[in-house]
Amino acid sequence: MVKRYVSTAELGSGLLLSACVEETSAPVQPRAVPGDSLEGQARSACAAAVQRDTGNPDVRVRSSSFSEAGTEVILRVGPTGTWRCIGYRDGTTAGIMSMTDEGAL
Repeated sequence: MVKRYVSTAELGSGLLLSACVEETSAPVQPRAVPGDSLEGQARSACAAAVQRDTGNPDVRVRSSSFSEAGTEVILRVGPTGTWRCIGYRDGTTAGIMSMTDEGAL
């Protein structure tokens, strides 16, 4: 059996490397994660689609109504008002429209 001794310098550098943390100031994109419920996936897909379509990163889900046919998601988009989206189980979305300005995009 061969014994190898680890120096304090080697041990210290290993600890320093393990403490590295990546920080970013970029906005976090909503996304579904494995294990999310179908409703959670629809909420994430709609939030991402509304962010993309409106060009506004300030999107918050206010409510959702799950349905096997498609989940209705109501979102608040910055100062532009309330928006509606339908999220489907395959990750697609449809029916994105402003509820504040009757369907305007």
